[in-house]
Amino acid sequence: MYQAAFMFRPGPTDAEFEAFTAQINACANQLEGFLGEENWQSPDGSLRLAVYYWADRACLDVFVRDPIHRKAKARQAEWYKGYHVIVSEVVLSYGDGRLPHPTGDSRRERRG
Repeated sequence: MYQAAFMFRPGPTDAEFEAFTAQINACANQLEGFLGEENWQSPDGSLRLAVYYWADRACLDVFVRDPIHRKAKARQAEWYKGYHVIVSEVVLSYGDGRLPHPTGDSRRERRG
């Protein structure tokens, strides 16, 4: 399993940004290996983090190569005041079972 953590400082948005966002989310959600996402923002909203979970690297790579995603990425400077992406392999995911999470089963080691 892989995660792609996308941290960014939001900037001004417009209708094109909203359209790209909707199309990118639709693309991710229709991919068989997309497991889900979680989002966080700082109390003042100046920094945000979106973490996307993928069953394997191949599925993540399909998403990265999506034409809409690539067009939006090429225009990131219009909508973000900076960003950083970290792609990691998830080697362990666990909890007490009371908090649902995109990585699935609690208390079980998950190998990519």
